[in-house]
Amino acid sequence: MENNIQMQDTHGRKHSYLRISITENCNLRCTYCMPAEGIALTPKAHLMTADEIITIAQTFVNLGVNKIRLTGGEPLVRKDAADIIQRLGKLGVELTLTTNGILVHDFIDTFKEAGITTLNVSIDSLQKDKFNQITRRNYFDKFQENMELLDANGFRLKLNVVVMKGFNDEEIIDFVELTKNRDIEIRFIEFMPFDGNQWKKDKLVSYAEILTQLNDKYAAENVERLTDKPHDTAKNHKITSYKGSFSVISSVTNPFCSTCNRIRLTADGKLKNCLFSNSETDLLQSLRAGESIEPLIFKNIKSKMSMRGGMDDDAKFQNPDLFSKNRSMIKIGG
Repeated sequence: MENNIQMQDTHGRKHSYLRISITENCNLRCTYCMPAEGIALTPKAHLMTADEIITIAQTFVNLGVNKIRLTGGEPLVRKDAADIIQRLGKLGVELTLTTNGILVHDFIDTFKEAGITTLNVSIDSLQKDKFNQITRRNYFDKFQENMELLDANGFRLKLNVVVMKGFNDEEIIDFVELTKNRDIEIRFIEFMPFDGNQWKKDKLVSYAEILTQLNDKYAAENVERLTDKPHDTAKNHKITSYKGSFSVISSVTNPFCSTCNRIRLTADGKLKNCLFSNSETDLLQSLRAGESIEPLIFKNIKSKMSMRGGMDDDAKFQNPDLFSKNRSMIKIGG
């Protein structure tokens, strides 16, 4: 009970969900995630080793974390990813990961051994040419093949779609149609500002705009609002009679900050208490010095602001002088 209180911030939010980025590398170059010119990768010596990842994760589990998600970059490009996944699977938490799906065929048995049952997979277009354009790579066929493989092996899929006006907003209906006969969840994500991704509000497709398009297509009475789970980032819906569901993560227009229970660990061992926060706490340096990291964790969580790292109104959120001080998405961890 004492640890549970210590993992609580000054706004009464208890933190039980840890997202760990295990690499800054990726085999795609998605435009909203990585600057066009690429990024300067952190030297390997400054990144967490597998042992350090497990040690830090165990500390958080001891403090009340019951869910861990692995992110990147693309987590599966890391050479010891299978070892990390298997070891985290023994910590007694709900374990999952976010992936672009290109390498999952090599990890089916690893996922099963670690107890992973659900995967979040990023896919921003169902059209091959657009997929290749946004990822700056040509892996569409492999992606499709691997989605069938995951489905055949009984994994539940959540497809993450970053919606951008004038690029893939006309595919919203196509994505929802994937839920007609398959128990999958489509997660539409509002385009968010990060360093180097050329964010502009006129590229944003809002939660309201997405619902308007779906209400026009299916009739409002057939677009059901589902009950959200506690701490859910997404506003959940389904089309009546469809097997699967869809949701919208509205971090820009309808942030879910009041119920946030998430904290993030970057690949270089920095703790971020909010995706949009400029501030970070270096856990890795203290760990390597043989110091306890618990006081740093508690201090970091206590400093968490009430909304979006302090960008608590629309003007601040659109101010590039504020959001450009944050890392690019690939260096935070998706």
